[in-house]
Amino acid sequence: MNIHEYQGKSILKKFGVVVPEGFVADSPDKAVEMAKVLNQKTATKFWVIKAQVHAGGRGKGGGVKLAKSLDEVHNITKQIIGMRLVTPQTSAKGKLVQRVLVQQDVYYPGASEIQEFYISVLLNRQTGRNMIVYSPQGGMDIEYVAEETPELIFKEEINPAVGILPFQCQKVAYNFGLEGKAFKMMVKFVEALYKAYVGSDASLFEINPVVKTSDDQIMAVDAKVAVDNNALFRHCDIAEMRDLNEEDPIEVEASKFDLNYVKLDGNVGCMVNGAGLAMATMDIIKLSGGEPANFLDVGGSADAKRVEEAFRIILKDPNVEAILVNIFGGIVRCDRVAAGVIEAVKSIDELDIPLIVRLQGTNAEEAKILIDESGMKVQSAIALEDAAKLVTEVLK
Repeated sequence: MNIHEYQGKSILKKFGVVVPEGFVADSPDKAVEMAKVLNQKTATKFWVIKAQVHAGGRGKGGGVKLAKSLDEVHNITKQIIGMRLVTPQTSAKGKLVQRVLVQQDVYYPGASEIQEFYISVLLNRQTGRNMIVYSPQGGMDIEYVAEETPELIFKEEINPAVGILPFQCQKVAYNFGLEGKAFKMMVKFVEALYKAYVGSDASLFEINPVVKTSDDQIMAVDAKVAVDNNALFRHCDIAEMRDLNEEDPIEVEASKFDLNYVKLDGNVGCMVNGAGLAMATMDIIKLSGGEPANFLDVGGSADAKRVEEAFRIILKDPNVEAILVNIFGGIVRCDRVAAGVIEAVKSIDELDIPLIVRLQGTNAEEAKILIDESGMKVQSAIALEDAAKLVTEVLK
């Protein structure tokens, strides 16, 4: 689950990571009010107005601006709230901005001494260990840095048995070229950041940039945070941070029925039980000349009600020209799934596109007979190759 920058910073602050002072506002008048509070609290003369959407690259789209007066705070907030922010990480439609973060400006006098770094904490799936990825080239697209100057990308893997060790935090500060007070503050920063990552069951903490101020303070000026959905039952406070307005409405609806759905840009809808099989199904659709329109895992039960809702969700995508149902019957028998598919299809009047059903596993032959004798316009297959051929034919 992705959360907003201001929410991520509240988690960081809870674990002792230093972040700039800031308040969220949903109107220009509220932003001015918060700017006044910041002025009294931090004596900041300037304010950074940042659009709060689940996307990176906001500055490039005009979603991050510096205000040098209260009038500018009002005017800039008025410009940003209500705009559809388009960034390299959004669609062409962009994302509607509904609130901004009014934050103190940390680039105060002594700018020549300010440095920007990049730090992220994430899971290395190849080794099964958490790792810290960092670079002295902060404030830039890390992908660009990795491509142009890979020698400036450093990694530090964490042994899960002992956690992050002091020498690893010191190594990060050393590779940043820091010394004195800044070195000590960076060591504390890295240690607290890792604790925040583990303590919140996150899947990603990306801080870009981490700033060394002119007085050697180390701050997380930005924060991109993603939390493992499977751990939210342990973090009710974080679960409440979910912003449904930032998510695809169809994906939100699918989650209500415990369906794992991700919309894609193709023309063949797919309904599968199991994430691995779903990935393989998407590959077979691609190889057969189609493009997958979605990733949809109905889970192990795949009963009639769930199948029906899955069909309805797939059909909400106007680009879908055919549907491939690929179910492996292990825990659930194929004939029961077939009965569920038949019942679901009969209850959906608007199903007027080709439907291919491939059932394999327990009672697969019986399932094929049920579908073939159902009287519906459903094409059945047992082998995955046969299903691929049928996809090719219906697309033609």
